[in-house]
Amino acid sequence: MKILSYKDAGYERFVQRLQRRAIPETQLRITVGKIIQQVAKGGDKALIELTKRFDKVDLTRKTLWVSEKEFAAAAKAVKPATRHAISRSLANIEAFARKSLRKDWSTRNAEGAIVGERFTAFERVGVYVPGGKAPLVSTALMTAGFAKAASVPHVVAATPCGPDGKVNAELLYALKRAGVHEVLKVGGAQAIAALALGTDTVVPVDRIFGPGNSFVVEAKRQLVGAVSIDLLPGPSEILIVADKTGDPDFIAADMLAQAEHGGDSVVGFVTNSKALINGVLKAIDTQLGELSRSKIIRSVLKKGTFMLHTRSIASAINICNDFAPEHLSLIVEDEKHWLSKVRSAGAIYLGNLSPVAVGDFLAGPSHTLPTGGAGRSFSGLRADQFQRRTSIVKMGKQAVIKSLPVVQEFARIEGLDAHGRSTAIRTEK
Repeated sequence: MKILSYKDAGYERFVQRLQRRAIPETQLRITVGKIIQQVAKGGDKALIELTKRFDKVDLTRKTLWVSEKEFAAAAKAVKPATRHAISRSLANIEAFARKSLRKDWSTRNAEGAIVGERFTAFERVGVYVPGGKAPLVSTALMTAGFAKAASVPHVVAATPCGPDGKVNAELLYALKRAGVHEVLKVGGAQAIAALALGTDTVVPVDRIFGPGNSFVVEAKRQLVGAVSIDLLPGPSEILIVADKTGDPDFIAADMLAQAEHGGDSVVGFVTNSKALINGVLKAIDTQLGELSRSKIIRSVLKKGTFMLHTRSIASAINICNDFAPEHLSLIVEDEKHWLSKVRSAGAIYLGNLSPVAVGDFLAGPSHTLPTGGAGRSFSGLRADQFQRRTSIVKMGKQAVIKSLPVVQEFARIEGLDAHGRSTAIRTEK
């Protein structure tokens, strides 16, 4: 891993590189663009061909979708402990989501017109749940669960199936409990294209939610306009900012948990305490040997992990705001003060006793969060993203009369006399 102190020659150059503004590689853009075009032209046939090519799975039009029989079999296969865990997590997710839903409002402006906004759920949304190494049951809950809380009438999920053409039973059960109506057994950029554009059997959705690999994220980026999206979440990451009050065992455990995601995961630790860095390094060595995915973790520790010794906590917070981490663990004495200085982070975990893993599985907020520096511009997935926002204006006679002089002046400036006339005519009749 990379370990640097503010006294080292390469420190400033490394810190500057943490100010990330990621853009997709040219080849990725081209490849994903071709996949989207293939789905746009070929529909279900293209989905079947692409699934065969990328996932080595033979599907037919009949088996593209999870059947009611498969849903029923999954429900029977799920253990009571899993049912309980899903129920607890979903309860917290829905309670949190309901608190953040926007409500209709109205007021009168200076001219007396009634103005306001109304919020209605999207009619049909798509949620993407990545496949791969493990069934991401928590991701299913933390996307579809928000749709359920927002009372979305129809939720479609897309997730890659296994080599046998089946979707993991726990994942299917979680999707059903979270209110999903249909599950498409397709992953990757082709799934996003199908949800956005529609096929023979896929009805296009109004908005797409959920994380994925670089192909999924690029597909969402390219299809903005054809469909609305939540955000562009990529490889997972954590930044831990701590002073001398940080517990090295807890910090090491969070770093190892993040590294467990493998792939392009990023693990960062920034502190003004040299002694704490030494303590964390020792704790990592002690804990690593006890973990089943130690090989994957070692790879991330080697290529995707850094530790920085800063001059002060103020410097550490500046690094955080430039880096804009997906997860920020903030462990400092004057917590309230330093929290107020944090501007860019997807989710913040406060103190020694707040493991990111609880946020991943149970706490309530969605773990679908901005990565790769996108936290400067995007927030994490929220319940109000499942609501369509519409403004409303209602005017009476006096409000029109009071508005007319200003409208006519803007119409004169912009050369739009019909605009002025459309208002004036209402005061003359």
